[in-house]
Amino acid sequence: MIRTRFAPSPTGYLHIGGVRTALFSWAFARKHAGTFVLRIEDTDLERSTPESVKAILDGMQWVGLAHDEGPFYQTHRFDRYKAVIQDMLAAGTAYHCYCSKEELDQMRAEAEARGEKPRYDRRWRPEAGKVLPTPPADVQPVVRFRNPLEGVVAWDDAVKGRIEISNQELDDLIIARGDGTPTYNFCVVVDDWDMGITHVIRGDDHVNNTPRQINILQALGAALPVYGHLPMILREDGQKMSKRRDAVSVVEYATMGILPEALLNYLARLGWGYGDAEFFTMDQFVEWFSLEGVSPSPSRFDKEKLLWLNAQHMKAADDNRLADLVAPRLADKGIGVDHGPALAAVISLVKERVQDLNALAGQCDYFYQKRTPSAEETAKHLDEASAARMKRFAAKLAALDSWTAESIHTLFKPFCEEEGIKMGQLGMPLRVTVCGTTQTPSIDAVLALIGKEAVLQRMA
Repeated sequence: MIRTRFAPSPTGYLHIGGVRTALFSWAFARKHAGTFVLRIEDTDLERSTPESVKAILDGMQWVGLAHDEGPFYQTHRFDRYKAVIQDMLAAGTAYHCYCSKEELDQMRAEAEARGEKPRYDRRWRPEAGKVLPTPPADVQPVVRFRNPLEGVVAWDDAVKGRIEISNQELDDLIIARGDGTPTYNFCVVVDDWDMGITHVIRGDDHVNNTPRQINILQALGAALPVYGHLPMILREDGQKMSKRRDAVSVVEYATMGILPEALLNYLARLGWGYGDAEFFTMDQFVEWFSLEGVSPSPSRFDKEKLLWLNAQHMKAADDNRLADLVAPRLADKGIGVDHGPALAAVISLVKERVQDLNALAGQCDYFYQKRTPSAEETAKHLDEASAARMKRFAAKLAALDSWTAESIHTLFKPFCEEEGIKMGQLGMPLRVTVCGTTQTPSIDAVLALIGKEAVLQRMA
């Protein structure tokens, strides 16, 4: 049984890189009829906040990546971690270290002075025939993992291929702090072991953690999961994304008017592909997805491509659903939709013209409230002659028995022939008069939706 997990730390918002990790883990589990676990890694007690936990849960719900188990919280599992640490101390795979901060700082300084990598010198590590110092009474010991001194840690990464790291590059990792709280790398290992995680799919910023975690798992006699490390998402210029310069929180994309399925579609294409497919549903993605299809190289974020995909998903979306998303945006502008055409019908007419929900709301507003035309549009299209012409055309509209786009359209040609004008000389002043803008879909369809009474009132 395939079991994957998404394990964010609640120290901020849900990052789009995290969403892609969650997406790939979710899709792999769905592809193999497995289980997708949500785990909150909140052992960083100083930085983890309830607000961040809520942001993660809300973000996962918004994008629609439903978990099968969880959310599990590491802070609720401290007793389990402490029990495993006691077992390791008894087995000799972990030991107490009484080094003070000053001693560790001195080790680091001396190593740097020698041009070596700073590391703990293992002075408290028990060895056969070794005499350990007397434990100081005023130091609360940490617990360190007894890392192997020889050999290599090797694994066949599902994305990056074969990776080997010498154990001589790894020090004896602290697995419990002086106050008894367990550390991140240790908790991850116990969680993956207890939860039966078969595939760990995560960002490649965790590659350096993997050999340490593998060694701890082996010391516990646990089966190793398959690891797959996803490459980073970079800016268009190849630089690392930053919350100061870029929209990196899923909340920001919701505010920008991006549909969740469009964001997932786009993130799926960042570092993964299936032939030439660009626009697809999540059902199709699950069917096509494989870790072998993930590129080991970083991907660059292209906002224009995201907007293009969003436009495609808006065109495919149900108009009533879009109406539910657009109505609050209109309300924020002080525009109600209760007295006017059905918003879903308006959206059906205008959604081909835009790429996000905010722009869609902007295309809907004049159906409920006439815009104030710009001075440029007024000067270009409304003069005394066109104003008089609008009154004459309003009389034609008022005489219509049937108020449909088709019946309105039948008035255009004969009226233009009577007036000796081209259609543009009727259509543009009509748009400015009724809508307050020249940028509309077919004017007969627009007038039909606004309604006879409202159109005549605006033209009066």
